[in-house]
Amino acid sequence: MKKQHDFTQGNILKQLILFSGPIMLANLLQTSYQVVDSLWVGNLLGANALGAVAVSSTIVFTVLSFVIGMNNAALTILSQQKGKNNATGLKNYLNAFVVLLTIISIGLGIAGFFLTDWLLSVLGTPEEMMGLAASYLRINFLGILFLFGYNFISTILRSIGDSKTPLLFVVTAVCLNIILDPLFISYFGFGVEGAAYATILSQGISFIVGLIFIFHRKLVPFTVPKLPQRHEIKLILNLGIPSGLQMAVISAGVAAIMSVVTGFGPSVVAGFSAAQRLDSLLMLPAHALGTSVSSMAGQNIGSDDWGRVNKIAKYGVLYNFTIMLLVGFLVFLLANYGIRLFIDDPQSSAFGTTYLQIIAFCYPFLGINFILNGIVRAAGAMYQVLALNILSFWVLRYPLTAFFSGMLGETGIAIGMGSSFLISSLVAYLYYRFGGWRKKELFKKRHGG
Repeated sequence: MKKQHDFTQGNILKQLILFSGPIMLANLLQTSYQVVDSLWVGNLLGANALGAVAVSSTIVFTVLSFVIGMNNAALTILSQQKGKNNATGLKNYLNAFVVLLTIISIGLGIAGFFLTDWLLSVLGTPEEMMGLAASYLRINFLGILFLFGYNFISTILRSIGDSKTPLLFVVTAVCLNIILDPLFISYFGFGVEGAAYATILSQGISFIVGLIFIFHRKLVPFTVPKLPQRHEIKLILNLGIPSGLQMAVISAGVAAIMSVVTGFGPSVVAGFSAAQRLDSLLMLPAHALGTSVSSMAGQNIGSDDWGRVNKIAKYGVLYNFTIMLLVGFLVFLLANYGIRLFIDDPQSSAFGTTYLQIIAFCYPFLGINFILNGIVRAAGAMYQVLALNILSFWVLRYPLTAFFSGMLGETGIAIGMGSSFLISSLVAYLYYRFGGWRKKELFKKRHGG
């Protein structure tokens, strides 16, 4: 069964559709993973326990941001090596990632375990939640190797053109979590600690199943770990650090926008929060397409076929626009029903509905950012993508949201957000079209590239 794709040849649109589909589904399942945790903890243990998990999850998300950054670096490096048909380079960089991520995850796990109380106090965790939050967070830090490994296996496979196999591992983890959460929380009486054990055990089993599956099918050229070369470590960190910082910029930008929203009172905050929950689901197709074009473009940059890279960008933008326009149309029609899944308050529902209906047809423009930044990222231009994200959030989205809401009241929040999507997509296009990202060269001749 040949699940890997050679993206350097064949029908681009067909490959994009077939490759992105499983990634969309995997992303949806990953989102449900967090929702399931919250549902079980909230219903079985109450508000304090749910609050403790929410506070701890902020720190876990920060660690996950770094994991995503390293995975973006892996996707770029490994997909380019795949495109070069450089088996030795692929094997060497794969080894370097395995060694480096193992060391980093163990180091982070130990440091996080001992710094848990300090980290929670920095976040201002209420005293009545501190004990529960600390227990939950410490267990997560102990299992951080599984978090790294579970995500890394999926990235490796996607870099070589396989998006179906990672979906199996995500399904395994999600199904296990659904079963283990109530078992550990309630039946065994572990409480909040049970939710943490369920999470790391689900990820751990999925990670081990993934390793066995990969070794058995010989899908990836793993070797006995050895000390990586200095230039390999330097390149990985040079791409991974700015990629991780992108997530920090996004998180800080979201917090800044929330500071504008909170100025309009609890009803608007509740409506906006409900809309943001739907947003995270509605943008899954664009996220998946961004990952897909990055892998596809990476292989073609590796094979030095820039004409095909341009076609991948074109088809990616058109496919994104089609899907997100359809999503926008459905959101416009069903916004009220979607918001009422989360809140019943009439004022909050009215704001959330209006917000979604204004912003609905701006989603395709935000999707363009994901596509074009994914192409640029595939070349290894991580600092450039970081700069584009800073521009998007801090020069456009936050100031425009503050400006329009100051002029038009709460309705201006959506107008400011939507207009920033449109302008940032234009900026992303201008950089894609005229920027110097195509000159980025990751591998010198002596590196086997």
